[in-house]
Amino acid sequence: MLSRCDLIKGAAVALLTFSIQGAWAQETKMNLFKIVTIKDEIIIGLSAEELQALGGNDASGVAHALAQKGDLTVWQYNVHRGANGELQQAPTARIGLLANASLRVEPYTTPYQIVPHP
Repeated sequence: MLSRCDLIKGAAVALLTFSIQGAWAQETKMNLFKIVTIKDEIIIGLSAEELQALGGNDASGVAHALAQKGDLTVWQYNVHRGANGELQQAPTARIGLLANASLRVEPYTTPYQIVPHP
């Protein structure tokens, strides 16, 4: 059996771990977007700095920048298992997006931890 002291120490370590992970997630917050075309859908991730550079902070800013520039280079995200075995949304490839009349950009949410791209 665990002693009361061991339980308190374990709870303190868990609390510290979760607070550190929460702070790390806030510092490296990624914004995910679903890019929809006639042929397929992909998920991309942009940091707050990348969104600001595009001139917006939401899906309409991404769509507007793509329409104006004609193309964007972004990180594609997919679900993978992390080192600890948990599922996470992680960058898999740097891809180029081309403006297309059938394109739609939507915000995307995921229940998984989002890994920032390099």
